[in-house]
Amino acid sequence: MQHFASLQDAQCKNAWLTIGAFDGVHLGHQRILNDLTAGAHQQAASTGSPSPAVVLTFYPHPAEVLRGPRNNFYLMTPEAKAQQLELMGVDILITQPFSLEFSKTSARDFVTQLKDHLDLKELWIGHDFALGHNREGDFATLQKFGAQMGFNVHAIAAVEIDGEPVSSSRIRSLLSAGDVQAAARLLGRPYSLAGEVTGGAKRGRSIGIPTANLAPWEKRAVPASGVYVTWATLGDRRWGSVTNIGVRPTFEDKLLAPVVESHLLDYDGGDFYGQTLRLDFVARLRGEQRFAGVDELVTQIHRDIQAGRIVLSELADEWWNETLP
Repeated sequence: MQHFASLQDAQCKNAWLTIGAFDGVHLGHQRILNDLTAGAHQQAASTGSPSPAVVLTFYPHPAEVLRGPRNNFYLMTPEAKAQQLELMGVDILITQPFSLEFSKTSARDFVTQLKDHLDLKELWIGHDFALGHNREGDFATLQKFGAQMGFNVHAIAAVEIDGEPVSSSRIRSLLSAGDVQAAARLLGRPYSLAGEVTGGAKRGRSIGIPTANLAPWEKRAVPASGVYVTWATLGDRRWGSVTNIGVRPTFEDKLLAPVVESHLLDYDGGDFYGQTLRLDFVARLRGEQRFAGVDELVTQIHRDIQAGRIVLSELADEWWNETLP
């Protein structure tokens, strides 16, 4: 997959294009991407001429630029999104920098740039998509531009689960409520966090339950405080794990932000500080609690570990083959 840092850097012929933030690459996004890549590759095979499947996405997210910086927001890092799009068969990815100045580009000017740089032939959009200043480039307007400039526009119906459209904002709401299982249904895979393993207070080791402290990207959406059953992946190995997200109320650390710390079940290796660990969230066991003392906390942690083993044995590898790198 070719990856360009802006539309101005990109150049191709006969592009089949979709545009959007694609945060999370959830089931709604996947419907558009599957149709786009299948159509583009079939066209290329039948004509013998390249018809690349092209995704134009944005960073920062337009919502951050237009409504102000947001913590606990992104469902993916830009790098993970690029990896997932490549896995889905995208030939060219354009990550367009989004700014207030860029947001003032008219729909006609932007579409003209798409035509000039990509030789746009087919544009695939979601049911509620619009582009350009004040979202003036809606489906009807884009169809009119297509008739004038020589490209077709395809609007894809929303994917609905439980009677509601799948959306990134809906997934963020589920994560903020700790409902990682419902979030996984909308994503088509477990929600995951990855980051460097950092040194902590080492209290887990002192009580016989060592944990790895994860430092995910500070803009990532982190599930609500509580205890979760997770899969932990380090390199090419994985372990069942029990993960706590919270501020450690029993120890009164007065932390400003929740800590993500995971106990890897049956892990027999040494320290892995500085390495990248990924956690795939399977289920939530309970909310965060304050305990009367360390002994009461340790007793509950052992209960959590036993409950986590049961959950993992019941789910087996249900999601494993779908998880992101």
